Amino acid sequence: MPGISVDFLLDLGLAFLGYLCGSLPFAVWVTRWLKGADVRSSGSGHATATNTLRQAGWGAGVLVLLLDITKGFLPVYFAGRFGNSEWVTPVTAALTVVGHCWPVFANFRGGMGLATSGGAILALSPLGFLIGVAILVVLVLLIHHSARASVVTGLIIPWVYRLVGMREVLFQATLALGLVVAIRFLVDWNRRYRELWLDREK
Repeated sequence: MPGISVDFLLDLGLAFLGYLCGSLPFAVWVTRWLKGADVRSSGSGHATATNTLRQAGWGAGVLVLLLDITKGFLPVYFAGRFGNSEWVTPVTAALTVVGHCWPVFANFRGGMGLATSGGAILALSPLGFLIGVAILVVLVLLIHHSARASVVTGLIIPWVYRLVGMREVLFQATLALGLVVAIRFLVDWNRRYRELWLDREK
């Protein structure tokens, strides 16, 4: 195919693989396997680890959390290792979370993207992952609303990483991730249901 290099096709394949990995709806599968129910039918209505925990117990919730982090980690790790272009890692990270939020394997009704975003950040910087978690926890404790805290976290962490002089690819990836997470959580901006214990009203 004239004008299209093998390297470019490989990069596209890595990005597409990110979307497919993100689309693996572990919360849906695990809850259906253990309880015979769709995790999205109650609670927050989302395919998340915390909603799985509420419906199927701690073991199931922790399993889904680890699987969601892993499916964010692996595509971004491989994009960083085998990609040929600067754009492939940020795009792969964003598409992985897009897949989690709007999964092709679950009628485009998925989770909120936090755990999968965390896995993507972890693949780029363990320190960046810890900083991101710390910012989210602090904001949830201050705002007492996980959806709003997640939107704010997604929008500010790229600039925090840049401020402290972390890798440029981390800034680029989290800029894309933050936009996806913010868009996803905006649908729950006014929700009353509190999915996390940290953001329950006193």
